[in-house]
Amino acid sequence: MQAASRESYKVAAERLDAYARGAEPSAVVSTADDILSVAALLRREPRLRRALSDPARSGEDRAGLLNAILAGKVGGDALELLAALASGRWSAPSELLDGAERLGVEALLASADKAGELGEVEDELFRFGQVVAGSAELSNALSDPMAPAERRATLAGQLLSGKARPVTVRLVEAALAGFGGRSFSGALTRLVELAADRRDRQVAYVTVAAPLSDEEERRLGARLSEMYGREVSVRQTVNPDVLGGVSVRVGSDLYDGTVLRRLNETRNALAKR
Repeated sequence: MQAASRESYKVAAERLDAYARGAEPSAVVSTADDILSVAALLRREPRLRRALSDPARSGEDRAGLLNAILAGKVGGDALELLAALASGRWSAPSELLDGAERLGVEALLASADKAGELGEVEDELFRFGQVVAGSAELSNALSDPMAPAERRATLAGQLLSGKARPVTVRLVEAALAGFGGRSFSGALTRLVELAADRRDRQVAYVTVAAPLSDEEERRLGARLSEMYGREVSVRQTVNPDVLGGVSVRVGSDLYDGTVLRRLNETRNALAKR
């Protein structure tokens, strides 16, 4: 998002946090569902996106338009939060859509946080991503943009039934809908990071040839926490192809100490001789 859009989103996000602190988790989930349904409407209706982000109209006028369209169709709390979004300044209609999607996702994460389940939701999202990545057939079925989103959501719901919290299932559905314009795997990764960020944590994606022990994972997490100045959630991926060593990615930082990397460097050096 550009600066004006970021500021508009920040105002709505602060209102969401204030609302979530005083509401029951179930009420926040209902509000999140309303916001995400409106985000889906904005995705389908480009003319509405343009009207609600038109800089030639006042913020009050845009909020009034939104109220006229949604009154009686979504809950009052969702309508108030969405009106806060619409009344802000948006650099592009697509950024208003991004803001609505992000606000709905953050409402789901806030409900999990209020229920004391945010860490579990983060873990379930990551593990589901691992399951999907480990099966080419499943990955293709869930990532196919030509398949109806409802069918893919039904498949994901069947896979997660009894194994994940309802908020996790809703977040997976947001990923299937292309949260933030991302691929399914990219959206899942972003959701894991947003869950960690709400817990004031950074995510470290660790690739190893064999699983780290609990003590090795604890030491690695502690070292990364020292480096980044905040708690770090270590997320392991086991890939025997790396042969040995450890690869760690934190944000845009990559620390690759795998045997495979060293072999590739040696092979490339020999090829240049």
